[in-house]
Amino acid sequence: MLVRTPSDLGAIIRERRLKLGLDQLSLAKKAGTSRKWIIEVESGKPRAAFALILRTLKALGIELAASPAQRSAGAQTEIDSILDSLKRQK
Repeated sequence: MLVRTPSDLGAIIRERRLKLGLDQLSLAKKAGTSRKWIIEVESGKPRAAFALILRTLKALGIELAASPAQRSAGAQTEIDSILDSLKRQK
């Protein structure tokens, strides 16, 4: 799953927690945080401390990886192709 928003990350954390059969308090203890914090993160809290996010992901056995976004052909390439085609027709 691509993570583009805090809500996306919260959904991943909640899904994994449930899959592991953990309640919010158990996860909070494993991650060294509070149940309230877990609730906020799972709800998409936009200003969650990154260090706590990493500890929570580690407690859930989730690895975080980053990669450059895939570039699609995009509108510019499409426009260029159309213009080239029109030039050839003349």
